[in-house]
Amino acid sequence: MTNRIDLQGRAAAVTGGAQGIGYAVAARLLDSGAAVALWDRDETLLAQAAASLQASAPGALVLTVAYEQTDPDSIARAVARTEGELGRIDILVNNAGISGPTMPVVDYPLDEWRRIIDIDLNGVFYCCKAVTPGMIARGYGRILNVASIAGKEGNPNAAAYSAAKAGVIALTKSLGKELASHDIAVNCVTPAAAKTRIFDQISQQHIDYMLSRIPRGRFLLVEEAAAMIAWLVSADNSFTTGAVFDLSGGRATY
Repeated sequence: MTNRIDLQGRAAAVTGGAQGIGYAVAARLLDSGAAVALWDRDETLLAQAAASLQASAPGALVLTVAYEQTDPDSIARAVARTEGELGRIDILVNNAGISGPTMPVVDYPLDEWRRIIDIDLNGVFYCCKAVTPGMIARGYGRILNVASIAGKEGNPNAAAYSAAKAGVIALTKSLGKELASHDIAVNCVTPAAAKTRIFDQISQQHIDYMLSRIPRGRFLLVEEAAAMIAWLVSADNSFTTGAVFDLSGGRATY
């Protein structure tokens, strides 16, 4: 039995919501009473995720939206469709991202650097920029950006991912200050690695390195990330904004 955050009547959009942390967050938000739009580029995974969520939460309102994280016009269409179907977007969880190759900076392909920065950082900016006008107009909103412990400390052989996530942390702090007077909270979490499909993109050597750095001695559970995020996007989080919440299992104590 988990504690239930009150999100009754709220409408949420979760990017990368068809799998991993995004899926776990969507499930937790639905359980808390929110209507949820799953945003993802994979329409097959979206359909499977929606069917699974509705089977576990009969009567829950789940909308699927196919979009492209690196295309501001696609994101604008996703916002318009979500607001049209759900009435508004009270909550945005920016979870979509990729890890990219694991190799030293000297060998890192330029096109891969650009791709990871575009998805993991620029895409978060595009999504934040697209939802904030509606939140400002309504005088309420919660934005949660999923960064990474790599954004705090930098992982060797993962410079693009680390740099992108560091950028997400700084973006969160800036936007949190800009929107503080509108009852819009903007925060981020910095997870250590969780066993999701992102592991398929990472070498076993890098996986072993990440595990060796976690004092808890295990990987993050996606449900643990969802539990923290559910509170951060609730009305109970009425004061804290522009903050970084650690999910590193003790790896970072700052």
